[in-house]
Amino acid sequence: MARTPTDVAVPDLTGRLAVVTGANSGIGFGLTGRLARAGAEVILAVRNREKGAQAVERVTAEVPGARLGLRDLDLSSLDSVAALGETLTAEGRPIDILVNNAGIMTPPRREETRDGFELQFGTNHLGHFALTAHLLPLLRAAGTARVVAVSSLAGSWGRLDFDDLQSEKSYRPFRVYGASKLATLMFALELDRRSRKAGWGILGAAAHPGATVTNLQITGPQMGRRSPGPVMAVTRAFYRVPWLWQQIPTGILPALYAATSPAAEGGAYYGPAGFAELTRGFATARIPRRALDEAAAARLWAVSERLTGVAYPEVRQASA
Repeated sequence: MARTPTDVAVPDLTGRLAVVTGANSGIGFGLTGRLARAGAEVILAVRNREKGAQAVERVTAEVPGARLGLRDLDLSSLDSVAALGETLTAEGRPIDILVNNAGIMTPPRREETRDGFELQFGTNHLGHFALTAHLLPLLRAAGTARVVAVSSLAGSWGRLDFDDLQSEKSYRPFRVYGASKLATLMFALELDRRSRKAGWGILGAAAHPGATVTNLQITGPQMGRRSPGPVMAVTRAFYRVPWLWQQIPTGILPALYAATSPAAEGGAYYGPAGFAELTRGFATARIPRRALDEAAAARLWAVSERLTGVAYPEVRQASA
């Protein structure tokens, strides 16, 4: 990989099927456009169908002839996750690329998913964990599928408390967000390890967008507030620091590389190439020490199966 690449050379994806969660805005929207431009058929898995339809119109305007599909997905509801799995399974198309992108960031007060999980952990990690399990047969059918988890720099200082995964004892918004994004990263790495051992034919990788301007920094922090004024004021002040932030076309590059480049590696983590992995291009990112704890990753996997009620195939070493 070049030291300071400025764009990803996306190969021809004609005939490939990609599923992108949270594809109606931000990183997910940017990735959808690039994948469609390369010839992939892209399914936009979104919580808000109206906004999803608007995203389809915008991508089609930018990429005439784009092959796009719209599906409902609320990652805070395991029933919704299972329903999407059933729908795509019934359609029977192998999935070549799954981008687990959608998420929620730092609600000021502890909120719960429809299944009673803390909202950030339940949406960012458990929802995607369950979705990947439901789609695993379609991913395996593709033969060389990729599952890319969109994590965050916040995962670098995240910590999993297995005695309080739902943050019932203590809820601090950013700490909980960091833990959810650490779990997202650990899941991607563990998925790749299990795929290699069992011969699933799935490359698992992760990426983070550094400091990229999206609505993620606004929607979560203003949840439940009567006025978004203070949140917007602080956020806009940060946006004025020119070297600290980048826009979506650049922010998507690490995930785009992980999802499409022939040189991307399983079990790898990609992020911006600039100072502190905040902005500029893409490169191999530093994996936090806690994310490298394979025993903790296996424990998280087992706990996630129990909480979500999904079951991945038992891993046995693939025969020679």
